[in-house]
Amino acid sequence: MSEDEQSEKRFTREALRALSKEELIAIILLEQEQIETLMKQAARVQVLKAQVEELKRRLELDSHNSSKPPSSDGPDAERRKSKGGGKRKPGGQPGHRGHHRELLPVEQVDQITGLKPHACERCGGKLDGEDPQPERHQVWEIPPISPYVEEFQLHGLWCPDCGAFTRASLPEGVPAGAFGPRLQATIALLSGVYRLSKRSVESVLADFFNIPVSLGSISACEAAVSAALAQPVQEAWEAAQSADVLHADETGWREANSKAWLWVAVTSVATVFMIHAKRGQIAARELLGVFGGVLVSDRWGGYSFYEGPRQWCWAHLRRDFTAFSEYHGRAGEIGAALLEHCDQMFHWWHRVRDGTLKRNTFRQYMWRLRAEVEGLLREGTQCGHKKMERSCKRILKGAQYLWTFVSIPGVEPTNNTAERAVRPAVQWRKGSFGAHSVEGSRFVERIMTAAATCKQHERNVTEYITQACVARLHGRPAPSLLPVSNEILAQVA
Repeated sequence: MSEDEQSEKRFTREALRALSKEELIAIILLEQEQIETLMKQAARVQVLKAQVEELKRRLELDSHNSSKPPSSDGPDAERRKSKGGGKRKPGGQPGHRGHHRELLPVEQVDQITGLKPHACERCGGKLDGEDPQPERHQVWEIPPISPYVEEFQLHGLWCPDCGAFTRASLPEGVPAGAFGPRLQATIALLSGVYRLSKRSVESVLADFFNIPVSLGSISACEAAVSAALAQPVQEAWEAAQSADVLHADETGWREANSKAWLWVAVTSVATVFMIHAKRGQIAARELLGVFGGVLVSDRWGGYSFYEGPRQWCWAHLRRDFTAFSEYHGRAGEIGAALLEHCDQMFHWWHRVRDGTLKRNTFRQYMWRLRAEVEGLLREGTQCGHKKMERSCKRILKGAQYLWTFVSIPGVEPTNNTAERAVRPAVQWRKGSFGAHSVEGSRFVERIMTAAATCKQHERNVTEYITQACVARLHGRPAPSLLPVSNEILAQVA
């Protein structure tokens, strides 16, 4: 007979009646102990189930439902389908405006070779004459590059009167080192913009330009360019802090084997970078300075001190809503509804940008959508999913930051501008592991600021940095990174 059968037999009604009071109390205490043990085990099972669900959720996180970058997605990650059901073929799409290389004017061509047929391709008869409009075909080529080397021979002479020895000095604008301003600019761009390692820069200069350069000379050129860019970068920083709208973002960095953060501020006049040891309010305050316009950012708490108008990034919100929609039960239903409203907002916004929807009509649409979204978020605070409830409460706490773009022209609903600007820094960090000194961090800030701002205003960054280096050699201020206003142009004219 099994133990359970013995227990059942032992505790029949007749058997219980035959037991003494003390024996009954002992049985009750034993049963109570067993019940408490089972309750603890059940609670433990629930905890383990929650942990399993959380681990499964983490495994399902990728770039479409979290802040993880697309590069972290596995090969089997589901890709978002494009419009048209994802059936679009690679390459140019129907209606796409093609890009063709324009022919250079004849006067800009280095060499012209005229070709005439000698015989008719049909009958073989001899051909003669001139074609007033021959078909033009141009071939671009890079000639073998030989460095230009200028030697300065500094003579030293003895004075016949006093016997003193005097050595000639270098002319103004001639660098004391072996490299001229354009070569310094090229080295800085290869390492700071095209993100080549110093050994790769060394190889490129030797293979393409026939210029031998040591690793130490590359660092010296970076330092020279950094010094030349110091003043215009500071000017660009001040201009960015005076803009009407500023997009801010940050990413991890390394400085001298210590953790740091690289911050970016993108405005209509300049894009500036800052490397700081902190990620919190101290660094954010330094980045923003006296800025008082609309701050566009994600929901990172480091920006919470800012009291001016703000716009939270809807691209981040969409990823959160996607994660909500993947929960079970009522939480998933609310998340799916929020995701649908988010996509509707983006559809209307794209029409506003394309000019197919008037902004006043868009505003009317958005008032109703705002009420529905905030209502769903309030439901989300009581959906039964603890993580989602906390997220909805945090979003509702700053709900006014979701809708600034609706009422203020020039404000985007996403922070994609800053995220695109910071992406080259992420690629640089992965290849170089950051900067190895404070001076190296200053070079990173300045070269990235110069390159991004020049690109922003369609300026040739090589020419600009060369001009900055020339100005430093002559003791003059470097040219400004900021666009020249029409008023200044009128004054110069």
